[in-house]
Amino acid sequence: MKILVTGAAGFIGSHACERLLAGGHSVVGVDCFDGAYSKKRKRRNIKACQENPNFKLVEGDYGDRLSMTQVLKADACDAVLHLAGQPDLRLSVYDPVKYERGNVGNLIPFFEALRECGPRNIVLASSSAVYGPEHRTPWREDMLCMSSLTPYGASLRAAEIFLSTYAGLYGFKGIVLRIFTVYGPRQRPDMAAASFARGLLSGEAIPIYGGAPTSRDLTYVSDIVSGIEAALLSGFKQDYAVYNLGSGTAVETLALLKTLEEMTGKKATLDHQQALGEMPLTLADISKARAELGYEPKVSLREGLEQLLDWTRADLVAEPPEAKK
Repeated sequence: MKILVTGAAGFIGSHACERLLAGGHSVVGVDCFDGAYSKKRKRRNIKACQENPNFKLVEGDYGDRLSMTQVLKADACDAVLHLAGQPDLRLSVYDPVKYERGNVGNLIPFFEALRECGPRNIVLASSSAVYGPEHRTPWREDMLCMSSLTPYGASLRAAEIFLSTYAGLYGFKGIVLRIFTVYGPRQRPDMAAASFARGLLSGEAIPIYGGAPTSRDLTYVSDIVSGIEAALLSGFKQDYAVYNLGSGTAVETLALLKTLEEMTGKKATLDHQQALGEMPLTLADISKARAELGYEPKVSLREGLEQLLDWTRADLVAEPPEAKK
């Protein structure tokens, strides 16, 4: 297959591109290197892919309909993996307009380009943030998601609805993946596991958001990529389907930090910060993905954290604390 991947230089995107290339597929990667975090880091993320002759990088905004139309005409793709968008649910509380534009406003012209030029087989990355406080855990795909604690979650729920609309109107085949918290090498530096690892190894203060204890459904990145790969290779037999991708196990955030302290032999310096939109618990029911996609997380938490720490040590050499910006 030839697959168009938006957000190709991001955390999950770069891992997904590498997996697809290793599987013999061709990849057209799109990324605008928008500065949500270090552009140098994103360049490093995608470097290995650029050494593969079956990879093509397009630098640009996926929401630029004219540019995307030209890309799609130049490279006839079989499917789309849409990972691009504005990340970070906490920041969305303070700049909701940016998140509406990044995750919804850009999506519509992108879909229009796909309607004009194809392909119409789309895997869209959504988030556990679409679930609201009224839902009891574990969260299932058949729950009615009519509220979210953050503009980020609301924007991704809107993206899901637009995909279902285009499926109904124009024959798109859509698969929505509601991805729970992912960790591992190349993780966005503001996320808990990454910030804990970097802070412990560098001696920097570690931000802790909110006053109440929180627990997260944590999954290692290679397991999430396996779920993405399974969705892309599923044959798009339904017009529209939704799957949770997580581990099905919640880890208390401070327990995660304690584990990393034990693994590094270092004690964290904490910087307590206020946070809005934090759910006390996220937990996925992954039975549907397991049954229909053959999805099965395999990497243990400790094994995954060892990989994260090894990568963080190397990353601190490539991008030491004083060079972050």
